[in-house]
Amino acid sequence: MTTEAPSRTFDIPQERRLVTELPGPRSRELQARRLASVSRGAGTLANIYMARGSGAVLEDVDGNRLIDLGCGIGVTTIGHAHPAVQAAVAEQASQLTHTLFTVTPYENYVRVAEQLARITPGDFEKHSILVNSGAEAVENAAKIARRYTGRRALVVLDHAFHGRTNMTMAMTYRPWPEREGMGPFPGEIYSVPISYPFRDGLSGAEAAERTIDYIETHVGPRDVAAFFAEPIQGDGGIVIPAPGYFERIAQYCRDNGIVFVADEIQAGFARTGAWFSIEHHGVVPDLITSAKGIAGGMPLAAVTGRAEIMDAVQPGGVGGTFGGNPVSTAAALAVIDLIEREDLIGEAQRVERALVERIGGWTEKYDTVGEVRGKGAMFGVELVEPGTRRPNPALLKHVLKHATEHGVIPLDAGSWDSVLRLLPSVVISEALIDDAAGVLEEALESFHGVGEPGIVPTS
Repeated sequence: MTTEAPSRTFDIPQERRLVTELPGPRSRELQARRLASVSRGAGTLANIYMARGSGAVLEDVDGNRLIDLGCGIGVTTIGHAHPAVQAAVAEQASQLTHTLFTVTPYENYVRVAEQLARITPGDFEKHSILVNSGAEAVENAAKIARRYTGRRALVVLDHAFHGRTNMTMAMTYRPWPEREGMGPFPGEIYSVPISYPFRDGLSGAEAAERTIDYIETHVGPRDVAAFFAEPIQGDGGIVIPAPGYFERIAQYCRDNGIVFVADEIQAGFARTGAWFSIEHHGVVPDLITSAKGIAGGMPLAAVTGRAEIMDAVQPGGVGGTFGGNPVSTAAALAVIDLIEREDLIGEAQRVERALVERIGGWTEKYDTVGEVRGKGAMFGVELVEPGTRRPNPALLKHVLKHATEHGVIPLDAGSWDSVLRLLPSVVISEALIDDAAGVLEEALESFHGVGEPGIVPTS
């Protein structure tokens, strides 16, 4: 049995409540205005416009309350509008909103770097830089690794998502929608097979040797500056490599002078029941990229790692106008304090137990559910055509439509658009998990379509 979430006071009752159809009339009005002024390229999952949030619940402009299983794609891990973050942001904004750290520095930047050195894996000296977004963190990690090693090639994993800048789009696996028509892209970026237990059936050791063989035969290790990996892939479909995979890969990187980079942008900061998801694999990376949950909704990202690697870049070689903004860094300090003071790592572990108990049996209950997998508050439900492992994107589309129309906000994922992604706040209650799961079950049970035809994936 799971334990109930600790008692907290929230500004919005933690329950689903629909007072209009979704989207409601005010959301439809705003959507009409949006179509007249906002680029179609900024697409959305559901055209339901939010007014406020608290804990694990969002309230839209029509007064509907929705269960948030997406957290802005993993950002509000500690819950929406936490009072401690509100207070930290307000206090800092009243004193100093901006000065460029590389011109006239300020203490918050230093304090965040000190905290990152403390909480990231590894007992060696660590240094950090702070930037604006996850993609910017990944791009800077690539620059730093290239400068340190004097090499050019970057290795990434199949099904990876690393961002939307030109370089990080080239590091991202699938062409649609992120990359199509956006090239040309930088060269010397190589995608190699990952361990995907549901689809490849390999042990971690076997999958690692397949990855290494690809590097040896397609790239050459002496040309590789860095190996980038999401220890738990987010957009790729909550893919968790088999035990032993990253241990072997990390050893291979050490043996060949390759910088091992853990991309923790989505999975880091207590979401998976550890500070960083690489800890579940028992591996210490050379560099870690952080973003999303680092600042409770404020824009901030970081690259943290071995001091000798981070210091290889010449002064002025990294940085940016808003990187490490005083207000965002104040929020990050509040988030780190909250994670420790309120044991939010333990709360993520509670959410994992609750999700396993409530939806873990879906593989036996539904022949369209191939696998339920996850860590902490980061779960994926792989949807398949009945009795097969063939991806079922039509079912995912149906589930998302039904869920959002009934007040539940989950996410899509997977290279074949067939994984239901659940990234709730770690403060979500068992009652909300149960209610949301019921809505998702209604969607699974009401689907009578046929999955889109396509190639049966092999990995």
